[in-house]
Amino acid sequence: MDSRHLYNLGYRLARMPWEIGPRAELVELVRSGRLAPGRAVDLGCGTGANAIFLARHGFEVTGLDFASAALAKARRNADRAGAGVRFVEDDLTRLRQDHGDFDVLVDYGTLDDLSPAGRDRYVANVVPLARPGARFLLWCFEWTPRRWERLRPMAPGEVRERFGGHFAVERLTRTTVTGRWRLIPGHAAYLMTRHDEVNLP
Repeated sequence: MDSRHLYNLGYRLARMPWEIGPRAELVELVRSGRLAPGRAVDLGCGTGANAIFLARHGFEVTGLDFASAALAKARRNADRAGAGVRFVEDDLTRLRQDHGDFDVLVDYGTLDDLSPAGRDRYVANVVPLARPGARFLLWCFEWTPRRWERLRPMAPGEVRERFGGHFAVERLTRTTVTGRWRLIPGHAAYLMTRHDEVNLP
C-alpha cells in the first residue's frame, strides 16, 4: 500500500496526530506582520487549519494535498469557519496543474516525510511557486540521523543546502531533546525569503 492510500485511510478513520489547529509559528508571523496578506499556498494542507487561518487573516489561499480524504475534511472545516480557500488535489513531487506563483508558502511536515529522491522532486516542483520576494515558512522534524533509522528526518543543514540557492534562509526555532532513544528528538522552523533573481549576478 503506497503512502497516499495510507494517508487517505488515516484521514477517513481517525483524527490524525497533527490535526491540532493553526501552528504557533504561523500565527505569530501573521499577527506580528512579518507575513503580510497576499497570495498564499499551504503545501500538504491536510485538513486545512493553517489555510483557514490565513484566509481569515486576509490571504488569498490555495491548499494542496495528495490525500482526497484530507481535502474533503478541509472543505468542510472551511465551510464551517466561513473561510474561502481553494483546495486542490495534487502531488508536490509531481505537480499536474499550473497553480501560478505565490507571495507566501507554508509547509508543516510535508518535505520531511519524503525520501531523499522525493525531496529532490519536491524542491524542483515547489521553488517555481515562489515569486521573487516570497516568504516560505517551513517546519520539519530535524536531527542528526541515527544509524538504525529507516525513515530519515531532515538533517541539520539540509534545508539550507536544498533551498539556499533560491532563498535567504533564517532559522526561527530549533528544538532538540536529549536522549539517544527518543523517537522524535528534534524539530525546526525556517522562514525563507526568495531571492530577487533579476538582481543576482
